[in-house]
Amino acid sequence: MSQWEVVIGLETHAQLSTDSKIFSGASTRFGAEPNTQACAVDLALPGVLPVLNRGAVERAIRLGLAIGATVAPRSIFARKNYFYPDLPKGYQISQYEIPVVQGGSVTIQVPANEKAGTQAYEKTIHLTRAHLEEDAGKSLHEDFAGMSGIDLNRAGTPLLEIVTEPDMRSAAEAVAYAKALHALVVWLGICDGNMQEGSFRCDANVSVRPVGQKEFGTRAEIKNLNSFRFLEEAIQYEMRRQIELIEDGGTVVQETRLYDPDKRETRSMRSKEDAHDYRYFPDPDLMPLVIDAGWIERVQGEMPELPAAMQQRFVAQYGVTAYDASVLTSSKAMAGYFEAVVAKTGPAQAKMAANWLMGEVSSQLNRDGLDIEQSPVSAAQLALVLQRIADGTISNKIAKEVFLAMWDEKATDDGAADRIIEAKGLKQISDTGELEAIIDEVLTANPKSVDEYRAGKEKAFNALIGQAMKATKGKANPQQVGELLKKKLSS
Repeated sequence: MSQWEVVIGLETHAQLSTDSKIFSGASTRFGAEPNTQACAVDLALPGVLPVLNRGAVERAIRLGLAIGATVAPRSIFARKNYFYPDLPKGYQISQYEIPVVQGGSVTIQVPANEKAGTQAYEKTIHLTRAHLEEDAGKSLHEDFAGMSGIDLNRAGTPLLEIVTEPDMRSAAEAVAYAKALHALVVWLGICDGNMQEGSFRCDANVSVRPVGQKEFGTRAEIKNLNSFRFLEEAIQYEMRRQIELIEDGGTVVQETRLYDPDKRETRSMRSKEDAHDYRYFPDPDLMPLVIDAGWIERVQGEMPELPAAMQQRFVAQYGVTAYDASVLTSSKAMAGYFEAVVAKTGPAQAKMAANWLMGEVSSQLNRDGLDIEQSPVSAAQLALVLQRIADGTISNKIAKEVFLAMWDEKATDDGAADRIIEAKGLKQISDTGELEAIIDEVLTANPKSVDEYRAGKEKAFNALIGQAMKATKGKANPQQVGELLKKKLSS
């Protein structure tokens, strides 16, 4: 496949986090009984008129500002005409010729791939547009004795469709972009990002061409990919399918395809329509959307600190590495947790806090399938653990034991670390006299290691430290043990 190049563009539908729909006052709450959240406007009853949701527009402006795009001072809503049972009006209200957000870019970090022999690298993905539109209802094909049901709860739910240029050249780049965009819309608070509920779903336009060819190949669009894993698998399968088809003398046709995660393959859904097939025309029931400079300024004033700016601040303010900063700002909740810990420990412990968050905390979250917001150990509780390491009360090893105890008991008190240290007798032994007596016993019991160390074998020294730590059940101050051992062995 090395003589072939894949070209990928993504269209992402982000469901906006408004309480009501884009053109009606009906609720957008997920999981309600079918057709209990569809009002007269959603049902397209005669005589009803759509009214634009201001909150949906402000969320679109937020994204435009975050990606450095142009927020159109005037944009138009159009009717996209097609027939489908879950579209009561017979058309979808969308934006076509003049979208609300134009241009912009997202910078992605593509991880290294040892198997493919590639290094990590950074790339900028350019966006074509982001436009507002309404979602359609949902067809239900189960539990109806061979028939289909229609649930119109989702009809009219506000969507922001975010379209890239065909800038991506691998499934890895597509996944990195999708993850970066997902993190951004959640960070901005414009979408909850719940992929299982369909709040964030991608369509992938995939084509292949010989390496060096400028013209694009014929593309296939893979619809409704609602997980990063499915996105990657679908693109990889589609690449292979198109290359094998061409090499066998066939021709790729422009079409819409679906991904079957059980068979791990794409299958044809319908021939791909062009824009003229939808007979777009401006919606006569909706005035042009006018966004003045004052409105944009107000939204700008309410914007959170963006991840890139926060990363730079973390490096400058806390002295963490650029890599640490990128991990700590992988989500707004993670960044908030980190800063809450450092607010308690002081900036001097920022690096330790970063290490614990990326290490012990992340490990436990992954093990239990939790997000940082669901961590049983609060920022205040973790801060106290780190303070007890810093003041010598416990060792780093014992700190992990304390942390796991807090995690397992789901402690609610901020002083849980001190309580557990006291209850379990975990205080670090720092009394010189007590440590010297223990070290004397270790030296007496391990004459062979003593002789080996004095003969120049450094490993023997580590063995003696290990014996001392074992004798104190890990409660000795390791640094102090090392210093006392050296003193004793040199005398």
